[in-house]
Amino acid sequence: MTPLKVFLVAGELSGDKLGQALMAGLKALAGAVEFRGVGGPGMAAEGLSSLFPMDELSVMGLAEVLPKLRHLFRRRDEVVRAVLDWQPDVLVTIDSPDFSLRVAKKVKAASRIRTVHYVAPSVWAWRPGRADKMARHIDHVLALLPFEPPYMQAAGMDCDFVGHPVVSEPVATAAEAQGFRARHRIDGEILLILPGSRRGEVTRLADRFGDTLGLLLENRPGLQAVIPAAAPVAEMLAGLVADWPGDPLLLDPRSFSANGFAAEKRAAFRAADAALAASGTVSLELAATGTPMVIGYDLSWVSRQIVLGLLRVDTFTLVNLVSETRAVPEFIGDACRSAPMAEAVAALLDAPEQQRAALDLTMERLGRGGEAPGLRAARAVLAGLGVTSA
Repeated sequence: MTPLKVFLVAGELSGDKLGQALMAGLKALAGAVEFRGVGGPGMAAEGLSSLFPMDELSVMGLAEVLPKLRHLFRRRDEVVRAVLDWQPDVLVTIDSPDFSLRVAKKVKAASRIRTVHYVAPSVWAWRPGRADKMARHIDHVLALLPFEPPYMQAAGMDCDFVGHPVVSEPVATAAEAQGFRARHRIDGEILLILPGSRRGEVTRLADRFGDTLGLLLENRPGLQAVIPAAAPVAEMLAGLVADWPGDPLLLDPRSFSANGFAAEKRAAFRAADAALAASGTVSLELAATGTPMVIGYDLSWVSRQIVLGLLRVDTFTLVNLVSETRAVPEFIGDACRSAPMAEAVAALLDAPEQQRAALDLTMERLGRGGEAPGLRAARAVLAGLGVTSA
């Protein structure tokens, strides 16, 4: 039996996780599969030998990209040559659209190789013209959110909702949550504070989140703040929260093994009574554990003028979008101020039930309880190739 030839390109750790699950799904459903491409440790564990280290592509922000532009173009051309030389049955690009879609464009211009892009761009939120541009060189899109396929299909691409990976992530048990409280001697309410994983957003939000905590402690002196730090900003956060009131508990990944920190973070999420968080996919992680939240976020002045002017939806929060509610209070841009955020958190701590219903609905719509997203994605890829899956 001739093995299926699949070339994959991922540029960030989140994409590597998607790629790993997709590869496992393809092996389970198609049997003989050969993989080549660019990926990280997860994809390597499934048998991919990366053309070069994936982290060379993990560059964000204009200031970071410009000095590396020539190198990124060289890597793009290297990937394109490798695809064309190998002639796979399908090219799967995973997120990282600035790099991935340029690879797909050049491959499509020189061949008839089927192209699949995993993670639909948020054209429902801003810049809807991106879908039409993608359709010139992408045949099929794998979407994480249930409302995305019509946008892709309207532009002329096949699109399948395959479920969000958050539904497959482990969630701490009630016993593990109680163990977290016992380890840290916490008897009262727990507020998770999550100011982001990038230096810019932490810089903008940390003082405002710290002031919000101070206002809450005036009426809730037993409230315990817990801050699970993202690795890229752990050192920075350690310095910033040292001056926060109430002796907040910083969970520093530098003090744990990778698996140990993941387990401690899961336990903290399950033990928490509420969260104050930056906008992003963390809202779905909180939804997975049923942790009610308030979202606060601000952008740089330039980004605020550009993004807010182009926005086509009235909420940033994925829970609100997926559940088709506005159950999660959010404070964006000029509205990201300590007093109203403290008031919203206090109200949530007093009455979390209504939001919890929206969190459950969100997880249901994202595929919780159904087939794992990696398997669903694999089925969609195989169906697009006309291959019968097991």
